[in-house]
Amino acid sequence: MRKKLILVSILIIQMILLSCSNGKNLLDAAENKSLLKPRCVYNQAYQETYHPDSLDGILQNAQGCYVLVDPFSEEFDIEQIPEIHTKGNSVGCYISVGTGENWRDDFSTMQPFLVKKQWGEWAGEYFVNETTTGIIPIMKERINQMAELGCDWVEFDNMDWAFDEKNRQNYQIHATSDEGEKYFQELCDYTHDLGLLCMAKSTRIGAENFDGITIESNNRKKNWWGDETLQGFLDQGKLTIIVHYNETDCEKVYDEYLLRYDDGLSFICEDRWMNEYMHFNE
Repeated sequence: MRKKLILVSILIIQMILLSCSNGKNLLDAAENKSLLKPRCVYNQAYQETYHPDSLDGILQNAQGCYVLVDPFSEEFDIEQIPEIHTKGNSVGCYISVGTGENWRDDFSTMQPFLVKKQWGEWAGEYFVNETTTGIIPIMKERINQMAELGCDWVEFDNMDWAFDEKNRQNYQIHATSDEGEKYFQELCDYTHDLGLLCMAKSTRIGAENFDGITIESNNRKKNWWGDETLQGFLDQGKLTIIVHYNETDCEKVYDEYLLRYDDGLSFICEDRWMNEYMHFNE
């Protein structure tokens, strides 16, 4: 009888401990989600149809926002990064890890590791062909420069270039999807080592160690990625952004996305009437 009472007591204690553990996990998840607030987004680095945000507009209007810039473009003045920071903004710096761009200063160094055929959708860009023979040091040098400039994030564009079998065949890309994933994971680890954050772009595959995600949609194609792509980042309290293009009713699209997700979502939209970005979450 005494042994039975002891066993029952042990079982009760184990159940209490398990309940406490599960409760802590739920509390942690709830805390992460409660801390997640949408951030206004400004984008100097790229656009789809109209105009990116101007530096003057960013300096005048962005406050407490995620501000994406292309620090190596002719249009951007790197000396303005400290000024962008003064209003509580964090600065994301753009890098295309899946392509080489012929207007970059390091293009000739990168060219041996690129395919020969130009990307049909974007003039002057060539897909990365090999990820294991020398391109990683080139990308790490770019990230070094971003850290020195005072960037807070590195936004990794074209992460999914090696995942598309049609592109692999059409452009004769040698890198496998597994090699592509290991490649950008190594670059994100390196970014973290320098004290910066990683923003995934347009894919969640292999992005578990990334600190946020940016997804693009347009007026003809919404939520093409599936709910789980963004919801996983939202549930973890990570910065989650939709950049939406060429839209006549940005407010309506934003409301549609909020019905699918929650108010932790950050949103920026190209307005067809203004021919520029419309900013939300301000």
